[in-house]
Amino acid sequence: MSALLPSRPPAFRPPPGACDCHMHIYGPAALYPPAPSSPFPPVAGGDIATYLKVRAALGLTRAVVVQPSVYGFDNRATLDAMAMLGDDARGVAVVPPDVDDAELERLTGLGIRGIRFFMIGGGALGWDDLDTLAAKTAAFGWHVQMQMDGRLLADEVDRLSRLPGRLVIDHNGKFLEPVGLDHPGFLALRRLLDAGRTYVKTSGVYETSRFGAPDYADVAVLARALIAQAPERCLFATNWPHPSKPGNPPDDAKLIDQFGDWCSSEAIATRIMVDNPADLYGFPPVSLTGHLP
Repeated sequence: MSALLPSRPPAFRPPPGACDCHMHIYGPAALYPPAPSSPFPPVAGGDIATYLKVRAALGLTRAVVVQPSVYGFDNRATLDAMAMLGDDARGVAVVPPDVDDAELERLTGLGIRGIRFFMIGGGALGWDDLDTLAAKTAAFGWHVQMQMDGRLLADEVDRLSRLPGRLVIDHNGKFLEPVGLDHPGFLALRRLLDAGRTYVKTSGVYETSRFGAPDYADVAVLARALIAQAPERCLFATNWPHPSKPGNPPDDAKLIDQFGDWCSSEAIATRIMVDNPADLYGFPPVSLTGHLP
C-alpha cells in the first residue's frame, strides 16, 4: 500500500459536505514540467487518482486544490485536477503581477477563489507583489492565502489587516519553531481572527512539531486555542500529499481523528468542515448541516 493512502478509515467520520481546504495535485513531468527555479520536486504518487482514493477513505466530499510551488505560474495541474473533481472543487492559484482581468475572469469561472503567497522560500511571489495582486484579485472575489513563518506575524499584522478582501493563514500560522500561546506572532494571529476577515487552517501540525507523532502536542495546542477562539473562521485541511515529508508522510486518518478531538462538539466540527468552506469558497450549502448556536 502507498504511504500516501490512510492505513484505515478514521474513527471520526466527517459530516456530509466536509471540505479538505488545502491539498495539492502533481502529475507527470512531461505534462506538467516543474518551474526551472523551483527548489522542490513534484511529490511522487501525489496524483489525482490517488487523491480520489484518499478522499473516499477519509469520508471527505469537497476539496480546495492549492497550486504547488513547484509549478510556479503554470496552474494547469491544479485546474485539471479541479476539472476532474467537478462541482466539489475550488482552487487557489498563483498568478504573475502583470496578470490581466481577462485571465482573472477565466480562472474565476473555472473555480479559482484565492491567490497563494508562499513566503518560506521557493514561492513565485514575494512581499513586493502582495498589495498589487491582493487588489487585483479581490475585485474578482478572491482571498489571499498566506503561508509564512508565523514568528514574523507581529511584524506584518498591520499590513495584512489592511488587505482588501479576506485573508487565509495556513497551518495554524506555520511557526517554523513551535511557540507558546503568548508569543507575539500567535497573539498577532489572534488579533487578525478577531477582526473578522481572516481565516486560519488548523492543519499541518506535523510540519513543524518538535514533539512529533502521535499527538504533535507542541503545535496541536495552537490549533485547539484557535478553534476555541474562533470556530467560525477555522478551516480543516489534510495538506495531502504532505510535500514537506516526502517518503514519510503522516497518517491522514490519525490526523482527522486528532481534529475531531480538538472540536468540542459535532456542531463545531460541522461549522469548520462544511459551513466555513461553503462561505469562503462559494460551495452551495449542504442541507441538514449543524450550525453553532
